[in-house]
Amino acid sequence: MTEINRETKETNISCTIDINGTGLSNIDTGIGFFNHMLEALSKHSIIDIDLICKGDLDVDDHHSVEDCGIVLGQLLKKEIFPISNVERYGNATVVMDEASIECALDLSNRPFLVYDVELTNKVGDFDVELVEEFFYALVSNAGLTVHIIQQRGKNKHHIIEASFKAFAVALRRALIENAKLGIPSTKGIL
Repeated sequence: MTEINRETKETNISCTIDINGTGLSNIDTGIGFFNHMLEALSKHSIIDIDLICKGDLDVDDHHSVEDCGIVLGQLLKKEIFPISNVERYGNATVVMDEASIECALDLSNRPFLVYDVELTNKVGDFDVELVEEFFYALVSNAGLTVHIIQQRGKNKHHIIEASFKAFAVALRRALIENAKLGIPSTKGIL
């Protein structure tokens, strides 16, 4: 279990994660839809997440969403690296009604995000462009290579939720123990 408390002029975040958890979550960002997505991430990755974020929501949701991605990425990096005895690669296709999202993930310690999801406007009050900002912040700080590709979908809620769930399942699969692999790289280090 790893914890970070991060305070800036824009946000104050307290977060604990446990990658050997059971998918329990206690999430309060002040942004209902975003809370729902982080709860789905926790549940489907089987990573316990306790995250409280107090942000400048009177300005907008951007700082809170991005900073939560930064914090979760930093915590994942602390929990995952140095890496050994895990599969390293994970992928998942998640469908949610008409939406289908594919996520491929590498615990490479080489941050790179491909986010090929077409979204505009809002889901309720939530600005959908913040989803890419969240994943970019998380991937950059965790040292992951992640590709999230929309195969189909019309309903923005379904597309976003399937994106979070696909990422969660791919991450869970990459973290599956495999003692035969040792350090999962021909270089001997990640």
